[in-house]
Amino acid sequence: MRGLAIGSFRSIAARLFLTAAAMSLVVLLVASILLTAYYRSEAEEVFERRLDVYLRAIVADVSESGQEGRTGPGQLGDPQFELPGSGWYWQITRLDDKSHEIKASRSLFAGTLPKLSDLGVAAEIGGFRRGYAQGPDGRRLRIVERIIDVGDVGIYLVQVAGSGEEMEEQIARFRFALTVAFAALAIALAIGAAFQVRFGLRPLRQLQRELASIRRGEWERIMGKYPSEVAPLADELNLLISANRDILERARTQVGNLAHALKTPLSVIVNEADSAPGQLAQKVQEQAQIMRDQISFYLDRARAAARGGALGAATPVAPSIEALLRAFSKIYGDKGVIFSGGANPQLRFLGERQDLEEMIGNLLDNAGKWAKSSVTIEVSVDGGEAARPALRFTIDDDGPGLAPHLRAAATQRGRRLDETKPGSGLGLSIVVDLAAAYGGSLRLDDSPAAGLRAELRLPGF
Repeated sequence: MRGLAIGSFRSIAARLFLTAAAMSLVVLLVASILLTAYYRSEAEEVFERRLDVYLRAIVADVSESGQEGRTGPGQLGDPQFELPGSGWYWQITRLDDKSHEIKASRSLFAGTLPKLSDLGVAAEIGGFRRGYAQGPDGRRLRIVERIIDVGDVGIYLVQVAGSGEEMEEQIARFRFALTVAFAALAIALAIGAAFQVRFGLRPLRQLQRELASIRRGEWERIMGKYPSEVAPLADELNLLISANRDILERARTQVGNLAHALKTPLSVIVNEADSAPGQLAQKVQEQAQIMRDQISFYLDRARAAARGGALGAATPVAPSIEALLRAFSKIYGDKGVIFSGGANPQLRFLGERQDLEEMIGNLLDNAGKWAKSSVTIEVSVDGGEAARPALRFTIDDDGPGLAPHLRAAATQRGRRLDETKPGSGLGLSIVVDLAAAYGGSLRLDDSPAAGLRAELRLPGF
């Protein structure tokens, strides 16, 4: 769960949605608490006013008539005072003459209401007392009472009591309705927040798609129109892409200038050595040739490194593979070696065409030299664990193969395992260096055709 939470907060969309959802939940929760408290306050106030109305009606009747017996349930207009155990009661008690019986509503039946004065409830202005007490049926009752003096007729304690169950039921129904309404509102807010986040982040997704198109070589710069908050980022990325291209172009120019600057003096040295035969001249020619090879090798490697860092360089794989297969079929036709295979037309290599053809060409050439009758090449997409997919080029031959302890030596520059085969010995090492410049790799293994398998991984899509 902790990993999921951390992963979610790495996403801007998840952060925005979770923040909006959390804020909405807090607001709805606080609002529900406040509304429920307000409704309870209003319900209690209405309940109190209802009790007060009943009390004043009985007090007025007793004061005018001077006889508690004339006050009856019908005069209050509420049939609950007639239903035994309804929770609504009234009671009139004469305080100055204990011989008079207590007059009560039919709902009170044979019970009596406790006096709040006996429970220590202080009187309010006007002689009113109000408080909670346990009724004869064990219910918790809200009681209001008042003592009235009717002169010579007597002194009376008038009480009206009501159960809060009805009020609590109303509050519970209100709370349930409020919960349902707020739950529906929360769902609506969550959907709205998700839509808002998706709509608000649409420019970033568009920017991502355009950058992916540039990486694949389909576009050269960001062309879309963006909101004012994202437009500066798109402009800066365009400037960065242009600066990257300028730096690479200058690097290529400098590499070319260096090649010409070094090759000319070497040619002069070789010519001078040719004009003066001897052991020294032979040694000079030998070392000059080594220097030429070294210059060519490292200049090619520098060019590949520069091209490998270029944005927007993408090469279709299938045309290059087809061209190389045709070329090597002609070269090794006399030997009887058949070259076969191909690639999906949709596959692209993230790099320059000449580098791709140099790497594949060296591998096919090496396979053709040792093969007995066939060389095959297959190209597949290998996602692996990397965020960016890779192209896997698999070249198999049916030659004698190569011992495991000799495979590492075969990829070292200048190492030749068999002098009987033509070549400079730089082929596999050039492939290794070019592949490394693009973040790829070369691996040698046993082939199912009993020969050698060369597996080349390069960035692509």
